[in-house]
Amino acid sequence: MSYRVGIGYDIHRLVDGRPLILGGVTIPNDKGLLGHSDGDVIIHAISDAILGAAGRGDIGEMYPDTSRLTKGMDSRKMLHEILDTLAGDYELVNIDVNCICEKPRLADYRSGMIHAIAAATRVDPKVISVKFRTHEGLGDIGEGQAIAAQVVVLLKACNH
Repeated sequence: MSYRVGIGYDIHRLVDGRPLILGGVTIPNDKGLLGHSDGDVIIHAISDAILGAAGRGDIGEMYPDTSRLTKGMDSRKMLHEILDTLAGDYELVNIDVNCICEKPRLADYRSGMIHAIAAATRVDPKVISVKFRTHEGLGDIGEGQAIAAQVVVLLKACNH
């Protein structure tokens, strides 16, 4: 068996007039993440980690921020499509997420995020970990101006 590890990272600025969507869940908040799509940093980081593990580039290559087709797009749709391109080549073994956010507090949304990610990736929720960290008041994240996500995934090559 052959395994491949991928690392993903994304960060977006918080702005007025947008919904806050993280891990496929809409979080009540006065600001949302700025982005060409829905701005979901967790799903974007998962997508990049998967693409990296498979040696297939990054999310910006598949879904450029200059495309009208991706404007406002649900990031879970992107993730689902990315996994479709890997079908038969790789199987997703697990996903480990760190979301770095000063506010709002997200612990109450963990289960919803895990289940939304599981639905988008078609894996058992038990192989998904979602953790939350603050930035201890440091930088744009610590000042509540941005949210970031780091993700590690493990893929297993399918036997042909």
